[in-house]
Amino acid sequence: MSATNHLYFINRQVAAGGHHATKPGQIRRAVTISRQAGCGARVVAELLAARLQAHPVENSVPWTIFDRNLMEKVLEEHQLPKYLADFLPEDRISALEDMLGDIFGLHPPQETIVKQTAETILGLAELGGAILIGRAGNIITAKLPHVLQVRLVAPLEQRIARVTQDQGLTAAEARDFCLREGQGRERYLKKYFHADINDPLRYHLVINTGLVSYDLAARLIESALLALG
Repeated sequence: MSATNHLYFINRQVAAGGHHATKPGQIRRAVTISRQAGCGARVVAELLAARLQAHPVENSVPWTIFDRNLMEKVLEEHQLPKYLADFLPEDRISALEDMLGDIFGLHPPQETIVKQTAETILGLAELGGAILIGRAGNIITAKLPHVLQVRLVAPLEQRIARVTQDQGLTAAEARDFCLREGQGRERYLKKYFHADINDPLRYHLVINTGLVSYDLAARLIESALLALG
């Protein structure tokens, strides 16, 4: 998503009453999606956004998905250079790279980036109308009653098959990808938030997309979201 579209999203949410300025009758909701690699999180999020846009609740605000584009928003919001996006995937920067970058001023330390990412996620969730994928969104927004926390899982073999098909990898490459991504996300939450990504008690819903279609997963999330107080 471009900076212009981000600005449009924020302007629309604020105009509609978000970010601590909620008008009487204003409905403000958001969703975080934690996922195992190959579970179809992006597809589920797109189906969910389409459903929510097609059947808007009175006084609700436009829905926007923040996935990889979330880091563009972090860089924009904190006035950081775009090349830092190479360092920002979940748990991809090593401790040595972090230390050297800090010493020589090549980039902010990872703890700073994580803090700034958390601030951006919290701000977007406060505005409402955001579907936030990854980046410990469920931990960061855990105390916001209008945010639904979702975890998507599926059997490894099914995830391997999906990644093989979607990314054109071999089965072995897809398996390595799924395991590497999963381990990285687990380390990210454990290191920076002292949390277990697989703890079901941290989510309102845990959905197995190996048993549930993407469309049904989106409908289940929509129903749970609209049932929030």
